[in-house]
Amino acid sequence: MDQKILSLAAEKTADKLQEFLQTLREDDLTNLLQNQAVKGKVAGALLRAIFKGSPCREEAGTLRRRKIYTYCIQLVESGDLQKEIASEIIGLLMLEAHHFPGPLLAELANEFISAVREGSLVNGKSLELLPIILTALATKKENLAYGKDVLSGEECKKQLINTLCSGRDVPLTAEEVEFVVEKALSMFSKMNLQEIPPLVYQLLVLSSKGSRKSVLEGIIAFFSALDKQHNEEQSGDELLDVVTVPSGELRHVEGTIILHIVFAIKLDYELGRELLKHLKVAGQQGDSKNNLSPFSIALLLSVTRIQRFQDQVLDLLKTSVVKSFKDLQLLQGSKFLQNLVPHRSYVSTMILEVVKNSVHSWDHVTQGLVELGFILMDSYGPKKVLDGKTIETSSSLSRMPNQHACKLGANILLETFKIHEMIRQEILEQVLNRVVTRASSPISHFLDLLSNIVMYAPLVLQSCSSKVTEAFDYLSFLPLQTVQRLLKAVQPLLKVSMSMRDSLILVLRKAMFAKYVASFYIIERCRPLMLRLKLSLPSPSTTCSHHYNSVANETFCLEIMDGLRRCLSQQADVRLMLYEGFYDVLRRNSQLANSIMQTLLSQLKQFYEPKPDLLPPLKLEACILTQGDKISLQEPLDYLLCCIQHCLAWYKNTVIPLQQGEEEEEEEEAFYQDLDDILESITNRMIKSELEDFELDKSADFSQSTSIGIKNNICAFLVMGVCEVLIEYNFSISNFSKNKFEDILSLFMCYKKLSDILNEKAGKAKTKMANKTNDSLLSMKFVSSLLTVLFRVLLWRYTSIPTSVEESGKKEKGKSISLLCLEGLQKIFSAVQQFYQPKIQQFLRALDVTDKEGEEREDADVSVTQRTAFQIRQFQRSLLNLLSSQEEDFNSKEALLLVTVLTSLSKLLEPSSPQFVQMLSWTSKICKENSREDALFCKSLMNLLFSLHVLYKSPVILLRDLSQDIHGHLGDIDQDVEVEKTNHFAIVNLRTAAPTVCLLVLSQAEKVLEEVDWLITKLKGQVSQETVSVSPGVSELWRNSKKYGKAGEAVWFSSDPRVLFFHFLCTSK
Repeated sequence: MDQKILSLAAEKTADKLQEFLQTLREDDLTNLLQNQAVKGKVAGALLRAIFKGSPCREEAGTLRRRKIYTYCIQLVESGDLQKEIASEIIGLLMLEAHHFPGPLLAELANEFISAVREGSLVNGKSLELLPIILTALATKKENLAYGKDVLSGEECKKQLINTLCSGRDVPLTAEEVEFVVEKALSMFSKMNLQEIPPLVYQLLVLSSKGSRKSVLEGIIAFFSALDKQHNEEQSGDELLDVVTVPSGELRHVEGTIILHIVFAIKLDYELGRELLKHLKVAGQQGDSKNNLSPFSIALLLSVTRIQRFQDQVLDLLKTSVVKSFKDLQLLQGSKFLQNLVPHRSYVSTMILEVVKNSVHSWDHVTQGLVELGFILMDSYGPKKVLDGKTIETSSSLSRMPNQHACKLGANILLETFKIHEMIRQEILEQVLNRVVTRASSPISHFLDLLSNIVMYAPLVLQSCSSKVTEAFDYLSFLPLQTVQRLLKAVQPLLKVSMSMRDSLILVLRKAMFAKYVASFYIIERCRPLMLRLKLSLPSPSTTCSHHYNSVANETFCLEIMDGLRRCLSQQADVRLMLYEGFYDVLRRNSQLANSIMQTLLSQLKQFYEPKPDLLPPLKLEACILTQGDKISLQEPLDYLLCCIQHCLAWYKNTVIPLQQGEEEEEEEEAFYQDLDDILESITNRMIKSELEDFELDKSADFSQSTSIGIKNNICAFLVMGVCEVLIEYNFSISNFSKNKFEDILSLFMCYKKLSDILNEKAGKAKTKMANKTNDSLLSMKFVSSLLTVLFRVLLWRYTSIPTSVEESGKKEKGKSISLLCLEGLQKIFSAVQQFYQPKIQQFLRALDVTDKEGEEREDADVSVTQRTAFQIRQFQRSLLNLLSSQEEDFNSKEALLLVTVLTSLSKLLEPSSPQFVQMLSWTSKICKENSREDALFCKSLMNLLFSLHVLYKSPVILLRDLSQDIHGHLGDIDQDVEVEKTNHFAIVNLRTAAPTVCLLVLSQAEKVLEEVDWLITKLKGQVSQETVSVSPGVSELWRNSKKYGKAGEAVWFSSDPRVLFFHFLCTSK
């Protein structure tokens, strides 16, 4: 029978074959097929013939094909066939699957699923058919009945996969579960992105039977790699073979996956503990494969919605952020580590990426982002020190990790605020709550955040204006500085919200009737600030000007001015704040110029002696209030004059040029002329006045224990303040006149005499007042103008006139003029680097006096490093000249200042530049060739050498040489051992070897050990499930140098010099 079937199949048409097969019973065909397959004969040819005679276009042929197909599967699973025969049959079945109609394919797939659930599959060989059947099913366009539903072939395939992946009904051993998980995870890369979430869901269900770690690691690793690949494609750094996944589609799929995992954790807390355990290890180690990623961070933030894990997750993220910044700080300070550790993404960058990705409907991460942001700001914000001041933060890259973490928290909240409308009110409310309730603690970081939020979109914040107006009710209870910064932060809101402005005015009106001085402080801080909003007559081009009514605004400003005039009768502190704010008000509201100037003139006339020959020109007695034994300042006359001087200068420079050619009212001009005349008269008479005219000579009582002493102290500070104001006034009108400069010097001598008397009296009394100094009334504009001239003179004089040829006798406080010049230069260089980092290029360009306007464009290409190197060379020559002198002529103070200046300037050099290498070589040469016994000079010079060396290469060889020199000078602890004396560095001598250089070497060695320890920890994290202990770590790294690469070899080679220099130090006396 088998031969007949094969012969009929060989014919061109299959008609006779079909007729013959219809005459046979199904059992005959199955028995025949079984006999041929078991015997190892031509089962494959027979099977092909049967399928050829059973076309799917006929019902009988379809049913016969279906029966044979199912029987073949059973035959393969029986285990009775040879491996080759079974493979041949499976191959034929794969080819024939596409010929089946959709309903039969669905039935075949269901049979497979039932077999899996029942565990009837013996060897699983037939499972190779299932992907083929599902693929064929997905190509069918007709509607198929599936349960109670009617689905397309593609939809039916998804349902079958979902049913198949649901392993709850399948009894599996731990090994089988692990195998299924690995197989499913390996399919991720071959699946369509949209098909992955259902499979992930089933894997999470399956994980309840075990392999939780494998499931989580696989999912996180896949999407972390996908994120990295996606970012590389978008950055265009690499041309990848894979097709770019649309960003929106990827984020939506990731969001769905995260929701699945969070839901699974709610049902299985053990899964959550496994997640935290895995990511905690990833955060502690440097393993790039299992490290934190934007996907895993988004997952952690979503898990914060589960109360059981909230604190643990936030603590993990907080720790990871600080560790990331500490790693960054370590890398920035070590060329050794920079060469070994490749660039990597930091947790801070990843978190901000999560914020950016959350725009794709990731509402489940927003609450976690807000909580993390506030935790970072609360934990790592500025701290209060013992004297009540806060620790200031620098804007440079050298800020401490804690300060970076605080800044990151603010950025998280600001970016989240920008993206998610639903969370804005909560963020604003929490910021304001901290401003109000933590007024006694440093809150500058929250006020900065509030300012940035308001600046981002003041119009958007109108919907949250109720929260801001609630904060206004607490103004009277807040410190003045907080009030000022709070109102400054919300200024843009006051410009666009009439209701908010009205609320603030209401608060001010209430404060006017308060019994406490603090309320008047608030008024004085608020009102000038309100006037600065340019509300009087806004120009048509002003943004949001259509929100205002000009008449109402002018009335509003006049009302505030009226209140301010009434406040001139209040306490001295209130008046002082009023005078401080008037100048800003005038600059922003020129319409109020006459009103303000008339008010100031009237106030000044109360304390001015109009008779031109009367000395002194001011009524200081009227500025002091005496109530019984209590003496206090009533009128801060110096601040009044300072306010008048600034307002007058502004009027001359701004208003008068605009009024040229126009007719002016004589009455208006009289105000300004009167003020000018009065200041001129006060100047002339103050120069003629002696301290005795003020009853403030050396014989006067300045003690703080008597009424007369307190009164004299107040008068002295007033006179000194008036002198400062007059110095600036005369400088502003001098036009570099010699007579005016003589007047300025006379005023300064008056100031200096009085200052010396106060210092002398305070020093003798040994009171707390000895260290108290009043704030200077000199403006920054005046100081900067003066310093600009002085700096050039200082720089020229020091670099042009050596100290050795300077005239003897010209000293101030025991210092030569050259030393004072150098000290001034050092302070200026330090101040610029600390407070004006963005303007360093401009500062260095200004130092080059040879620059001309025509060469500006050409000089713009000169880098900071090149300009710095030019300045460094001048100070290098000065130090060389100093070192060439004899030991007894060596000026250690000057040398120390020169090294300090060089240290400051060297920080501006690019470490990869030839100028930096030259600076390092020069410093090393100085240390090798010059021997000085001055410990402070030696310490500063060695610190400079170390700071340069670590940015160029590892300092272990340098430390070895220094340790050998120390050992040679101090001798060995074993007196019988003769030590060979080396002289690598002449700066190391018997006087400086210990403790100066020794302590520096130990400190630097400790840093090197920290770097190596950090590197070993990172390398350990890169070894898959392999333990490398710290103690044998070096030898282990060497034995596996190929595995660990350049970093492992570096740790090994750096260990040898390290051992040597510890040996030298330990054996020294």
